[in-house]
Parts: sequence; structure tokens; C-alpha cells
Amino acid sequence: MEALISSVGSLRQQEVFAINHASDVAAVRRSGQKLADALGFNETRAGQLALVITEAATNILKHAGEGEIHVGPAQSAAGVGIDVLAVDNGPGILDLNASLVDGVSTTGTSGTGLGALRRLADEFDVYTKPGGGAAFFMRIWRDVPAPEPCGVEIGALWVPMAGEDECGDGWAVRCDARGASLLAADGLGHGPEAARAAAAAVRALEVSKGGGAGELMQAAHDALRPTRGAALATARIDFDAGELRFAGVGNIAGCVIDGSRRALVSHNGIVGHNMRKVQEFALPFPPGAMCIMHSDGIQTQWDLDKYPGLVGRSPVLVAAILMRDYIRRRDDAMVLVVRRHGS
Repeated sequence: MEALISSVGSLRQQEVFAINHASDVAAVRRSGQKLADALGFNETRAGQLALVITEAATNILKHAGEGEIHVGPAQSAAGVGIDVLAVDNGPGILDLNASLVDGVSTTGTSGTGLGALRRLADEFDVYTKPGGGAAFFMRIWRDVPAPEPCGVEIGALWVPMAGEDECGDGWAVRCDARGASLLAADGLGHGPEAARAAAAAVRALEVSKGGGAGELMQAAHDALRPTRGAALATARIDFDAGELRFAGVGNIAGCVIDGSRRALVSHNGIVGHNMRKVQEFALPFPPGAMCIMHSDGIQTQWDLDKYPGLVGRSPVLVAAILMRDYIRRRDDAMVLVVRRHGS
């Protein structure tokens, strides 16, 4: 941990597949194999990934009829891995614990699917409620044993607006021994030029030499000058101080959740063009606290209290549920969820 300085973000490709038919399963599996090859997975680990994808997609078809599978590099600064996220809006699972026991099935099959997901994945989590769909998160690490975690858990989803190939929203998280730096960007408009602006902001964090939220905002402002600009939020989590310092310009929504929900305040402006003096705001951020940032492609009227138990689940699942239920679908959309390790 002492020597760890690494970052993850939206410049890593994330594939999203609609699951509507049995033929869709093979396409997701091929994508997973391609990514496993690129990341240097051995045959055994790649085989585990293929089984996880197959079982997750098949479970969607059996229980919900349709849904989505997301496959991409692990959203962790700790090491090399692949994340699989399966999301549906079906009837949910009435008795989750029973469904995760091998041999239990509600569809007349052998019932090994959900149990296999938990066995094969190095990290596994699930959220469901009756009548409210389900979301399954699985992570396969390239190397065994699994790497030591960094100080935060990360979950993010980002999708382009309908008809666009590139997403103009982006995010990044950079971890080190003393804390973590967060960035969420919404490039003005949509399409390739908006994506270029978001990417410039993400790169500004990746090459930063540390510093606070305000310093990162200024570095992004300089990097974004040749672009159309962006709405931007930056934050710095200080582990020793137990504090999060936030700076925002434009309409990136942010909040800290630690027993209650506290909004993070942004100012008007466009990063890269007309940005006024940056102001930082500080909030307590003890172990277990969670920061959520999202673009205006997500409605702001969400309430995690409507999802009993979700606040304690993996940040990937929190991001997935917010994206599934609150996406506007007329713009790019992005959700970033970061939780400090511990309780």
C-alpha cells in the first residue's frame, strides 16, 4: 500500500450487451475472452470468466427475460482483473439465500447457476428486491492470490446517449497511500468532441502529482482549454484526516452518504473556458462513508432509502441501480460511487 499510486477511469473500455435471446450469450463470452487475452489471463482464469458470463446471462434470460451485461477491466486500482455486471428489471428474487444454494431452482433446472457465480468469482455481490429486478457483480482477478485492496472501493457506469458511439461523460479515481483523488466530467454537448473534453479531464488526473481538489480542478482547466470544455467535479479523500474536500464547476451532482445524505455544492462555469476562482468544501469522510457523483444524464430525485440494504452493497451495484432506474436517456450518462474501506 505504501508504494501504491495507480488510477482507473473511463478511458478503459467497457462493453455493454443487451441480453434478449440465447444467441446473445455467445457475444458477451467472446468479448470477455478477448479482454482476458489482452490482460494476460491464463487459460484457467479465462475459463472461470467464461463460465461466470454464461451463468449470469443465462440467469437473466431464465428469470427476467431480458437485461444487460457489462464487461470491462476491474474498477480497482489494486491490480488487474475483469468485472462482470448483470442487471435486469425483472421480478427480483424472493429468497436470495435459498437461490444461492446449489440445487435450488425456481425454473425447473438444476439450480447451479447462482451458486456457480458465487463460487467462481473472486469477488461477488448481489442486490435484489421482490418486484424490483436484480443486479449481480462478479470480479475475476488475473493473478492468484488476489491483490491487496487500496483504500477505496469503486463503482462506475457510463453510457453514451442513444445514437452516439462515444460517451461525453467520464470519470477517474487515483489512489495512493494517503488517500484518493476523484474526478467526474461531463463534456459539453455529446458525441466525439464531448468525449474528447472528458478524456482530457481524465488524463489530467492520471498525470497529476497529487494535491487537493482545487489544484486538480485547475490542472483540468488548463488541460481542457483546447476543447469545448466540461462540467467537472473533483474531490480528495484524506485517510488520516477522515475528510473529503470537494470542488465543483457546472452541473455534476455530488453527495456524501454516511448515515445521512449531504449535498456537495458546485458553482457555475465551464472548465476550460470561463471558470471563476475554485472553492473547496470539506466534509467528514470516515471509513464506510460513500461519495456519489453523476452527470445530468441521471435524474437527481433518487433516494437510496427506497432500496433497503443497497447502501451496504458494492459501489458497483449502487451505480448500477441508479443508472438503471434514473437514467434520462436523452443525454450521455455517468455515475461514480466511491466508498472508503472499513466500517
